[in-house]
Amino acid sequence: MIAHDAVALWASAQVTALNVDSAPEYGSPAWRALRAADPRRAVALITAAEQWRRRNAREQWLDHLADADPDEWFRVVTADANAYARTIAPGLARRPTHDEVAARRRASTARARPVAATRGWPPVAIPGRPGWVRTLTPDGRQIDRPRNQPQEPPRDLAPPRHLRAAGRAAAA
Repeated sequence: MIAHDAVALWASAQVTALNVDSAPEYGSPAWRALRAADPRRAVALITAAEQWRRRNAREQWLDHLADADPDEWFRVVTADANAYARTIAPGLARRPTHDEVAARRRASTARARPVAATRGWPPVAIPGRPGWVRTLTPDGRQIDRPRNQPQEPPRDLAPPRHLRAAGRAAAA
């Protein structure tokens, strides 16, 4: 609170005179539930009015500052962002840039892992061969095939013979 602001001093004196520890936010359901004579209702109203007055005063000051001293206006409106930037700058400085990451990848001597299908997992797309996948045969061999080629289900996942379409027709 500003010591030389007579309106702020008056509002503070009114809130102090009402002797209320806490009040709900003005207009909230809790505020609406209070009796009309409840001092907490007045405290919430005075507090909201004072916050509104200060907000409007700051906006008017910033509008005047934008016209009178644009450099100072910019310094004021970006002060919070600049303070936050100073807190995260050390962490950002330790991170590698895109060019540094790309250079590390180019200089890497690590060999690419071979594409291998694994039992119980879907087929694996083969890099450099669009539309082709690597899969396992029932006997465990790795084979490459076009994706649109129908694949026979593994024997352990195939439905029992009596549930297959041909089995039902033969049983009837």
